Amino acid sequence: MANTPHTPGTGHTGQGGQTGQTVKDAASSVLDRTKDMAKGAADQARSTASNLVDKAKDAAHTVADKARGAADSVSGGTTDMVGKVGSGLGSAATSLREHSPESGMLKTAAGKVADTLESSGRYLEQEGLSGMADDLTGMIKRNPIPSLLIALGVGFLLARATRS
Repeated sequence: MANTPHTPGTGHTGQGGQTGQTVKDAASSVLDRTKDMAKGAADQARSTASNLVDKAKDAAHTVADKARGAADSVSGGTTDMVGKVGSGLGSAATSLREHSPESGMLKTAAGKVADTLESSGRYLEQEGLSGMADDLTGMIKRNPIPSLLIALGVGFLLARATRS
């Protein structure tokens, strides 16, 4: 035995081999617990996000229902009034085009504003209040978190404005 060279990793393991195995087991155990904790945190985050989306959808439905209720509680004149506003925007667009400069940057800007007024007028005439409420509901459903943040910001600004 004295003449045989010792090769690491072969032959006698002794106490050092057992310690190495214990360290591997401990590391594996820590890794497994870390994976479990990460999975639990991810599941909780998913659940929280899902709850926020559900609450945003409920809020969108409430807003749409209240808008429809308000439109229904007012006589049929509301629909006529929205249509008149739409046609008024169309008239404003025509007037803006007639009185805009002949050329230059102001003509371009006036043309774009007139186009926007005209398309807004058409939208109001065609969709009315119920169409606007449906579009708002759809937008909130597609973008729940930004909608929630906007609602919080508007609420904060209203609270600041009404504070004495």
